[in-house]
Amino acid sequence: MDQPLSRKGYAMFQPHGSSNFLPGAVHAVTPPVESAISSLYSGSNLADAFAVTFPAGSPRDINLLAETALSNPPTWIAALISLRDRIMSGFGVTTSREMRARLERNGQDRIGFFRVYSRSDTEIVLGDVDVHLDFKASFLLRLTADGRQELVVTTVVFCHNLLGRTYLRAIEPFHRVVVRTFLSRAATSLAPGGH
Repeated sequence: MDQPLSRKGYAMFQPHGSSNFLPGAVHAVTPPVESAISSLYSGSNLADAFAVTFPAGSPRDINLLAETALSNPPTWIAALISLRDRIMSGFGVTTSREMRARLERNGQDRIGFFRVYSRSDTEIVLGDVDVHLDFKASFLLRLTADGRQELVVTTVVFCHNLLGRTYLRAIEPFHRVVVRTFLSRAATSLAPGGH
C-alpha cells in the first residue's frame, strides 16, 4: 500500500516496495523534482505522483500520451464527473462542461476540459483555478535508470477555503483510482500490439 507523508497539510505519496515494476503496472512515485510544477509541492494541500513504464517501441510523444490517457474516459469515470458537476455546481464551482466551453470560447489550449498551461517535448502541465481550489497536473515523460520509458502524472492542489478542503477530502480516494486508470489505459493502448 502507498504510504502518505504529511507536513503542514502537504500530503505526498511515497512509493512502497521495490522499484522494479512491470511495464504497464501503475505505481506511486515521489513527485519528480524535474517537473515544471515541482516548486508548487511545498505548502500544497495535496501533491502525489503515479507512474507507468512502457515497453520498448512505445510512442515517445508526450502529446499523444496525455491525449490517450485523458480521452474517452470509462463510463464509471464519466459518471463520477457528472455526479461531481451536479453536486458542486450548487456551491458555485465550475462544471466540466462550463470549463470546456470557457476554454473553447477563449481559444485556450486544452485537453478535454483541462486547460493546458505549458507544453514541452517531455511534459504537459494542465490545471484549473476555481473558487474552492486550484490544481495543476503534470504529464512527464522520462527514462528510468534501466532505460525504460516512464510516464509520470503528478497532481498538486491548493485549497482556498473550507469548501475546497472538504471537496479534496471527499474526492482524494477517487482521484488516485482515476489517475491510475488513466495511466493504465494509456499503457495498454499505446504499447506495441495494444488496442
